[in-house]
Amino acid sequence: MRFEDFNLDPMINEGLQAMGFEKPTPIQEKAIPLIMSGVDIIGCAQTGTGKTAAFILPVLHHLLQNPTKGVNTIILAPTRELAMQIDQQIEGFSYFTNASSIAVYGGGDGQDYVRQKRALKTGADIIIATPGRLISLIGSKEVDLSQLNHLILDEADRMLDMGFHDDIMKIISALPKKRQTLLFSATMPPNIRKLAKGIMGSYEEISIKISKPAEGIDQRAIMAHDPQKEALLTEVLKNDDFQSVIVFASTREKVKNIARTLKKRGDKVQDFHSDLDQSEREKIMQQFKARNLRVLIGTDILSRGIDVEGIDLVVNFDVPPDPEDYVHRIGRTARASKTGTAITFINPRDIPKFRQIEKLIEKELKKEQPPSELGEGPQYRSAGRNRGGGKGGKRHGRRSSRNPKGKRRGGSFRSGKKSGGGSRRGGGSNRKSR
Repeated sequence: MRFEDFNLDPMINEGLQAMGFEKPTPIQEKAIPLIMSGVDIIGCAQTGTGKTAAFILPVLHHLLQNPTKGVNTIILAPTRELAMQIDQQIEGFSYFTNASSIAVYGGGDGQDYVRQKRALKTGADIIIATPGRLISLIGSKEVDLSQLNHLILDEADRMLDMGFHDDIMKIISALPKKRQTLLFSATMPPNIRKLAKGIMGSYEEISIKISKPAEGIDQRAIMAHDPQKEALLTEVLKNDDFQSVIVFASTREKVKNIARTLKKRGDKVQDFHSDLDQSEREKIMQQFKARNLRVLIGTDILSRGIDVEGIDLVVNFDVPPDPEDYVHRIGRTARASKTGTAITFINPRDIPKFRQIEKLIEKELKKEQPPSELGEGPQYRSAGRNRGGGKGGKRHGRRSSRNPKGKRRGGSFRSGKKSGGGSRRGGGSNRKSR
């Protein structure tokens, strides 16, 4: 199937051709015809599958075929960064049209708020907004939503996790009841279905399986006690093939500590967390995209909504608490048909969590030991043999950390070689905006 087969407005097709888009992704192939038909939908697909284009293209088509005065579409996003990314993508897809969009979000200064209000008064077909700022604009009577045709909730699961349920319902109470509602989510927990029933009538559901990471990701697992992890990360980063790296840790304090350690080594590294204000986070992200930062360290605030091409390595300093979070985290690499590496450090306490991850991805990973100079790591014991594994770690590593000849099994991170082939830099793609 090709994009021409959707019978989109010719100006949209012209833009897609200019951007090099030819074949739709699975979520686009399923969602675009349904959205064009006018039905409400729930779309479940992980980040990086092209879901943004899946809702932008049919909405632009409707806008061009049935022009309206005032705001035609509202897209709700959980973070400022994601709102800005969606706005940039709309600019690309609508390049040959006269459709207008604006991203409105909090966290800036007073001038940002004035600029956003002025743009809304001038007129914008599509508003991409964070919930808090949109509520503020609705309360100030600065935006007319009486002609709204489309409401889109992007990363709805993330918005609920961040406590935006009441804000979403308050926004919906101010919108026309006759509208098309599209809800996109990377996961489908019960609270998402409950939300859908509360804001939609009947709807179609689309689900793209999210349990399998991209084939281009070389997934590795290294057993490490907590005191070994910083030294292990330092060893991993000695591999110069990893030029763009994201490290995920479980808490803000741990993120800050890791950053301090790496900065002492002279690495170009920055911590990224919710203690930073929006302008600081935006500046850091710009530096990372421009390759002025080699290593970005953060909590799961980084795992969704970040759109950076060419990430060579993702490190899970801690095993994520939810198996699907693992898929989101390592999905930052090997995007757009490229290859990449994902390494997870596993301590004894996190072994049960990693078992659940392997169950979800339907793949058992080889468990490596740290390099010999870092000492023995814990052993990855099978289910039922791991009792007491989370305490102290003294009993771990006594048996099978040595092969029959008595030599340590340890990975080398300096050679640049990986198990599971492919060059990390090969296979470019022209689908940057999806």
